[in-house]
Amino acid sequence: MPKLYAYTDGACSGNPGPGGWGTLLVAREGDTVVRTRDLQGGEARTTNNRMELLAAIAALESLNRASQITIVTDSQYVKNGVTSWIHGWKRNGWKTSAKKPVKNDDLWKRLDAAQATHDVTWEWVKGHAGHPENERADELAREGMAPFKPAR
Repeated sequence: MPKLYAYTDGACSGNPGPGGWGTLLVAREGDTVVRTRDLQGGEARTTNNRMELLAAIAALESLNRASQITIVTDSQYVKNGVTSWIHGWKRNGWKTSAKKPVKNDDLWKRLDAAQATHDVTWEWVKGHAGHPENERADELAREGMAPFKPAR
């Protein structure tokens, strides 16, 4: 059975501004890549954090059955949010410890629901550091943003 990985990234030109997200799905048997799939999208006016979240959501929502998957993100916001902060937010009715509404709660709720049927391991990797799959996810995010950027 191949091991599944999703390398995710978001991009924004201005924050807020036009943005894109990209996901590289990889199935590996040992060290051999047996299958890859590119996912990407974007929005006309968004934030980098929303694009980072959508990349992870897209990875999970693209799976058609319960799966074991490792999601590799260069976003500490996503990694820390989904592995730590989300538990308190849910307990507090989607409020922060300061009793303020959680930013991007619509996407956090969607991510929480998307991962509920899967066995997800979350990993962080430093962005723009030559990690080939992260670089590909970044490229996909920039491609996803391109249709929403004004022509120069």
